[in-house]
Amino acid sequence: MDFITLTNVTKTYPTGVTAVSDLDLKIKKGDFAFIIGASGSGKSTLIKMLYREEKPTSGEILIGGVKVEKLRNRKVYKLRRKLGIVFQDFKLLPKLTAYENVAFALEMYGLPKDEIRDKTLKALELVDLKDKAKSFPNELSGGEQQRVSIARAIVNNPKLLICDEPTGNLDPVMSMEVMRVLERINDLGTTIIVVTHDRDIVNKMKKRVIVLENGRVKTDSEKGSYTINEEHKNNN
Repeated sequence: MDFITLTNVTKTYPTGVTAVSDLDLKIKKGDFAFIIGASGSGKSTLIKMLYREEKPTSGEILIGGVKVEKLRNRKVYKLRRKLGIVFQDFKLLPKLTAYENVAFALEMYGLPKDEIRDKTLKALELVDLKDKAKSFPNELSGGEQQRVSIARAIVNNPKLLICDEPTGNLDPVMSMEVMRVLERINDLGTTIIVVTHDRDIVNKMKKRVIVLENGRVKTDSEKGSYTINEEHKNNN
């Protein structure tokens, strides 16, 4: 069952740059997919359109039956309640503990305190950080901070988790810790999309690999590997 469908999606910015061009893509419910590609291939624009930070110039984006490009700005929150987003730089609030950073995402919805506590502790346990609930971000390693940000992203049980370079600031060991956590979340039924330049992670995980080039899908492989060609290396 397709959970995400992009049909003839094009995004051209006011500068005249076309970042995504006539792109077609389908992602099934419960899938785990890496999106890779050289700089300028359209990766960031693609995921920004998925969580409606950007709107396509043309084409259709469906997520769980919702026409994303048709959503009015005041209705975008309804889409974002269905998904979680993890960024490279963690975006944790430095004066809040790990527990408070995760709980904050639920407090915005005005949930009862008992429900917030139960969901927050469950999310921290899922990322193996229940014992660090009272720690502040500066007391945690980079990998632990990223796992807190993952807990915050999944605390409301989203159907989709979008990760933008989640291991970009981490060493190889911490990167694999984060990937194992994402794999565990995926096993529970959450659809996961990871944008990355991390060759080792992609090759070790053996998940679906979607390669973008010039704003289009170049290759799409089940249990794929990092296959950007030599031209990518020469351009970076």
